[in-house]
Amino acid sequence: MQISELATRAGVTVKAVRYYERLGLLVPQRLANGYRDYGAEELRAVREIRELAATGIPPGKAAPFIACLHSGHERSDECPASVEAYRDGIAELDAAIETLARRREQLARRLADTEGHPVAAPEPLCGLALSATAPR
Repeated sequence: MQISELATRAGVTVKAVRYYERLGLLVPQRLANGYRDYGAEELRAVREIRELAATGIPPGKAAPFIACLHSGHERSDECPASVEAYRDGIAELDAAIETLARRREQLARRLADTEGHPVAAPEPLCGLALSATAPR
C-alpha cells in the first residue's frame, strides 16, 4: 500500500508516517518507480506507535517495542527492552509528579503567607502605563 493508504488505515497523517520513518521505526520496501510500499507489518507498527503515544511513550522512545514486534512477538511488550522502557516511563512520570507536588506546595505556602495581608494594586510594567485600548 502507498503512504496515504497506510496513514488513513492507521489513523495518522502522512507527515507522521514520514516522521516514524526518520526515527527508523518504519522501513518500507521500495517499488521499481521509487515509491514506498507498506505492508501489514508497517501498519501494525504505526498502530502500535499510536497506542504507545496514548500511554505517554512518545514515538522517539518506541523503538524497543517496534523491534519486539519485528522479532516475531505477538505483543510489543514481550521483550526485556520494552519492559525496561515501561519502567523508564514510570520513573519519568514519578519524577514529574514529585516536581509538580513540590511546586504546588511552594505556591500553597506562598498563598497562605499572603492571606490576611492586603493585596496592592498591580504596578505598571517597567514604569509604562497600560491603556485599556490596544493600538491599531
